[in-house]
Amino acid sequence: MAVQKWHATDADITAILEARHQDPFGLLGLQDSPNGLVIRAFVPGADALAAQLENGPAVVLQQRHDDGFFEGLLPAGTVRCAYTLQASNAGGNWELDDPYRFGPVLGPTDDYLIAEGTHRELYRRLGAQLMTHEGTDGVHFAVWAPNARRVSVVGDFNAWDGRRHQMRLRFGSGLWEIFAPGVSEKAKYKFEILGPDGNLLPLKADPLGRAAELRPSTASVVAGPENFPWSDDLHLAARGVGDPRRKPMTIYEVHLGSWRRGPDGFLSYDDLADQLVPYAVDLGFTHLQFMPVSEHPLDASWGYQPIGLLAPTARFGDPAGFARLVDRAHTAGLGVILDWVPAHFPTDQHGLARFDGTALYEHEDSRKGFHPDWNTAIYNFGRAEVANTLVASALYWLDVFHIDGLRVDAVASMLYLDYSRKPGEWLPNQDGGNTNHEAVAFMRRVNELAYGLHPGSMMIAEESTAWPGVSAPAYAGGLGFGFKWNMGWMNDTLVYLSIDPVHRRWHHDKLTFGLLYGFSENFILPISHDEVVHGKGSLLARIPGDDWQKFATLRAYYGFMWAHPGKKLLFMGQEFAQRDEWNFDRSLDWHVLQYASHRGVQACVRDLNQIYRSESSLYSRDCEPDGFCWIVADDRDQSVIAWLRTGEPDDAPVVMIANFTPVPRPGYRLGLPKPGFWREILNTDSAIYGGSGTGNLGGVTAHNGHKHGMPCSAEVFIPPLATLYFRWEG
Repeated sequence: MAVQKWHATDADITAILEARHQDPFGLLGLQDSPNGLVIRAFVPGADALAAQLENGPAVVLQQRHDDGFFEGLLPAGTVRCAYTLQASNAGGNWELDDPYRFGPVLGPTDDYLIAEGTHRELYRRLGAQLMTHEGTDGVHFAVWAPNARRVSVVGDFNAWDGRRHQMRLRFGSGLWEIFAPGVSEKAKYKFEILGPDGNLLPLKADPLGRAAELRPSTASVVAGPENFPWSDDLHLAARGVGDPRRKPMTIYEVHLGSWRRGPDGFLSYDDLADQLVPYAVDLGFTHLQFMPVSEHPLDASWGYQPIGLLAPTARFGDPAGFARLVDRAHTAGLGVILDWVPAHFPTDQHGLARFDGTALYEHEDSRKGFHPDWNTAIYNFGRAEVANTLVASALYWLDVFHIDGLRVDAVASMLYLDYSRKPGEWLPNQDGGNTNHEAVAFMRRVNELAYGLHPGSMMIAEESTAWPGVSAPAYAGGLGFGFKWNMGWMNDTLVYLSIDPVHRRWHHDKLTFGLLYGFSENFILPISHDEVVHGKGSLLARIPGDDWQKFATLRAYYGFMWAHPGKKLLFMGQEFAQRDEWNFDRSLDWHVLQYASHRGVQACVRDLNQIYRSESSLYSRDCEPDGFCWIVADDRDQSVIAWLRTGEPDDAPVVMIANFTPVPRPGYRLGLPKPGFWREILNTDSAIYGGSGTGNLGGVTAHNGHKHGMPCSAEVFIPPLATLYFRWEG
């Protein structure tokens, strides 16, 4: 009977066939036995199987079960070596590599770092990695599922059969891995998971998959190597020099699926590189900001309910195409900012929700783990592996795709445990308060790593409350972001725009109030997609009056905004005064550019960008109070406002004055800081923009004589519903 000691037991064979063996790597592949080395293999569909040893004979394996289980004892004296399997049935012969002959790819360091939550390059270890392992090409699959009884990778390479690639559990870390020989780029796959209760879960997409199928299909896709041919060395080098707060920044926010569409629907990443990049360059923007490009199942979410943390959406092409778009932007002088969504995730069954049969990525208690506004799950920021996964996602976009900045969505919802919740619907922290300390620690960590590893990059917070120090360094007690969206300024000034000019005198503070706190953070002034949806209408539509007044007011508002301290952001379509509310399901209304009034707004935005970038007084002290000085803050009766912007000592100062009524103001005595000639470098009422063409014949001359607290003054003509810039030329 001793000769039988190398045989697998019937129980082991049944467990393999039913995909419930606790240690398939301890049974299949090349194994030691009391009688010598034995090879066991599971090849469904094979009627006969042999193992061709490297530099040795072919060993015929015995069929132990007609569903494809084979084993065979190797000749005495055989040493461990590589082998291939030669299978046959009535349909023919084929050769394959056995996934169970390969050793692990992950090591103890991976186990330790992920358990500790400090693995900085998790995206290079987990997910699907094309590689050559032990001399064979294939894909290494790895996933975190600590509570699963069994995890298999299934795909078009194994007939979606969860028995064929049962993964190896790395005890202690909850990681599962397997090297699948012969699998190549573009293979589709998911994970088949047996939960802790012994029930199979719906197939799960890869949390760290780097590509995905086009919706409504939901499989992950093996992505090609990340060695994209970049040509942006000069851009990255320049980005790392200097303080972003003292550089010009005007951002063009874009939804890639509706900026423009072609005859066949969506533009590809390459189409966008050909069309969007030169358009933004022509208008003078410094940055493109893309609404989320992470893979998402629902178009109507605009990308804010992502499933793929690392996968650029397949709607517009593959990851290499997205890399080419970023590279084209960089070589054209444009930075690229991405919307990044770590606050919540959708509960689609193929996603992260109850990933291994338990609340793994989310909190079990819905008072912390479910978002009532969006019907989404909230990440458990206090779990080291979850925070590590999110940090790795942020670093992935910065590292692999050379992204210049991440705009972090819905920061307030992460900061407050009671965000959008009624009493009794939330759990206080250990101090009895409403601060989510785990989320605060997560944000500080991701910001520190982003800035530390990628010089010149930017982390931007969409944060709508008065939380102190959002853009203060983490080491000083802040959250560590570089910039914060100024939601208060945006709300106040857009309300002001909607008020009839005759009543604006009673709401003058909506123009001035933002400067009371304008330097408490490093602000970006955002006219974003959120302001032109859900019945709000376009900017043009909310302005009262006839068409002439609407267009004039919009140009005046942009002039006011571009001179206001803070960086600028404008959502697509607003640069040419789109009339209709934004609709994500169709292209912008490019046809309106046949009309001079719309072309005039576009030309005004182009000139504002050019002037802003050329006059350092308008940007170099955007985040510092010593670059700003009020001249006229209290002329509410005439709805006139004026201020001074200054930069470095050698920079020419610039004065802005705006009139938000349709009444011209001739002979307006304006205080100025220096005598001499002040050239009119911008007039939003210029005829080239569609205005009335009134102004100051090139400029005004200031003489000694105190006014508005300034040592000099000049008489200026302020056109109706207009903003003027004057640059001192002495």
